[in-house]
Amino acid sequence: MHILVVEDDDSLRAMIAEILALEGFQVDTAASTSAAREKLSQRSYPIVVSDIYLDERTGLDVLRDVKAASPDSAVILMSGRGSMETVMAATRGGAFDYLAKPFETIDDLINVVKRAAAAKSSETNDSEVDIDDVPETEMIGVSPKMIAIYKQISLAAPTDATILIEGETGTGKELIARMVHRMSGRATQAFVPVDCGAIAPSLLESELFGTLKGAYTGADRDRAGVFESADKGTVFLDEIGDIEHGFQLKLLRFLQEREIRPLGSARSRKVDVRVVAATNKDVPKLVEEGKFREDLWFRLNVVRIQVPPLCERSQDIPLLADYFVKKYNARYNQKTKLLESGVKAMQVYSWPGNVRQLQHMMERLAILAPQQRIDSEAVKEAIETMDSRQEASETLADTESEQIRRVLAACNNNKSRAAKVLGIERKTLYRKLERMGLG
Repeated sequence: MHILVVEDDDSLRAMIAEILALEGFQVDTAASTSAAREKLSQRSYPIVVSDIYLDERTGLDVLRDVKAASPDSAVILMSGRGSMETVMAATRGGAFDYLAKPFETIDDLINVVKRAAAAKSSETNDSEVDIDDVPETEMIGVSPKMIAIYKQISLAAPTDATILIEGETGTGKELIARMVHRMSGRATQAFVPVDCGAIAPSLLESELFGTLKGAYTGADRDRAGVFESADKGTVFLDEIGDIEHGFQLKLLRFLQEREIRPLGSARSRKVDVRVVAATNKDVPKLVEEGKFREDLWFRLNVVRIQVPPLCERSQDIPLLADYFVKKYNARYNQKTKLLESGVKAMQVYSWPGNVRQLQHMMERLAILAPQQRIDSEAVKEAIETMDSRQEASETLADTESEQIRRVLAACNNNKSRAAKVLGIERKTLYRKLERMGLG
């Protein structure tokens, strides 16, 4: 493969040319922008490596010349005086990559050139993925397990039966709940989601059932709860497995009677609300351990929908990836292409964060993928970045847990005081303690 190296420093130009030749490339060189322009007029180069600051013209001019003559050529720019302006100009001009000089090692340059060569070689066999008729919803899938879920929804949604959705974090449980609501007779009424795991146990009752003025210090007005606000509609209770055991009986009574009694009120009142619940926990195991009421479990478990993790529905990944890249291309005014090799790399990954993790990765790649091409290399690099962040996050979580334990001990287990010392809200502390198994 032919490469043109444009560099005004004689020794650096000779060194780069020699090293790339040893790597098997055919290398031409130019010491100025005019010499580069002459070379480009004689032939096209799949890869061009150019310094930024050369003479009266710059490497950005070389980039423009290359792209005008051969839009598919990969241009790698280098500079010892890089700035935000030059990086932005290089990116907007379609540079393949931008390297700072001096290199930490010459391998930095070699690796980028090899990556550009691999991208050029794969262009002919790595076609763009384009799937027609993807529905305007993120509830996408054609795998047998997803088809089974669609059947369950179609049968259960028109009824008022309580539905329990089980699945790992990020599998799309709320999307299923919203689909149930849209396909029910309540579709024109409110859909109100509640994250039970994010609300302190002491506040959950007032959040769901409401409060009358004067019920407790600071209750300066009547406040309708979620169930009253969603009258005639649907309430989605997410993370139902996190509900405190003491509050579970009150929720059971509500599900049986469909009556609410706001805090401070002596009277109950009827509401017409459908409940869809979800959990990422093994509730039967919690029942066995005495952490979840068996009668509440039976009341919730009328229609049970189990959402598979993404790794068990890999044939849906092309559909999801295509949907997300089109969504973020439109949002960020990008033209990023999803290639077949990129999809194959996604299909062999385990996706611990499920569809949500895939969505976040596709958003990042729509913006940052080299040459606006989501190929196997771009996907592997993005996955490595995600995995390293996860490892760092786990280490940070361990450090945080130890700090919380120390502060709680110093405060004699007074959670309100510990929250103040830690500088977080009490409900946030409760949520962290629950995750630590100290709730």
